[in-house]
This record gives sequence, structure tokens and C-alpha cells, in this order.
Amino acid sequence: MKELNTKNDIQASPEKVWQILSDLNRWADWNPSFRVNGKAALNEDVEIISHSRTFHGKVVTVEENRRLTWKYHLILPFLFQGEQSFTIEALDTDHVHVTNTAVFNGWLVPLVAKNIETQTRQDMENMDKALKNRAEQDPYKWETPFHSNR
Repeated sequence: MKELNTKNDIQASPEKVWQILSDLNRWADWNPSFRVNGKAALNEDVEIISHSRTFHGKVVTVEENRRLTWKYHLILPFLFQGEQSFTIEALDTDHVHVTNTAVFNGWLVPLVAKNIETQTRQDMENMDKALKNRAEQDPYKWETPFHSNR
């Protein structure tokens, strides 16, 4: 098992951060690391697109304004399975702490552990910065940063 956690303080309401995170089909509008297609609803299918790979998964936790989690796998779950979770903790009405957690299991994890620790961590940190920028900006100034190699 390999686990990554990144943390982010954002000057925005839990509702605003949730609105951005849960609008999966608009992730490409703000997220430089990942695109997601699907709906943030329990048991809904999602497609997670990074710069180099596409994963198919399912939403497993939806707690409005608090937590969103999906699980996905590559080929077969026992080979490589990931779980991505976003937890929003309200510090006050316009200040939140967001934890971005990725957990990886399966036989292939030791083979890609270095890539997870470097590239995946960097992608998560880039996403955290972009989420902060998006949530703290005026919506009329939002830009589209995702660029796929496809």
C-alpha cells in the first residue's frame, strides 16, 4: 500500500469549494493535472484522465460540502487499485482546510512507487494550488489550464 496526503487552506466557504470539486465535468476548466468525466453522486461511474493515463472508477462517498471519494483500478483491482478522497473541513464560514488523499494498493504498486511519490504527488500539489486559486477567485476570471497530450 502507498498513501499520499496533501493539505490546503483555502479562503472560501465549504459550499464554494464543494461546488468546484463536485462539478466533475468542469475540472478541466481549472485543474492542470486531471480531468474527470462523470457525476459526483454515489455509485456513479467516473473517468479520471491524467496527462498519461485514463482510469475508470466509481464514486463511493458523497457527503455534501464535506467529502468526495472515488475508487478506480487499472486492468484488474488486485494489480492496481486507487482511491482518491477530498475532505473539506470548515474552519469558519469563509475558511476551509482541504485534505487530498490518494491510496494505492495492488501488486503493481511497488513497481510504480517512485512515480507515485514524485509525479502523482506533484500532480496532487498542482491540483491543490489550482483549487485554491479557483475558489479564491472571482468566477468571471476563471481560465482553462488542462492540456492533454492526446
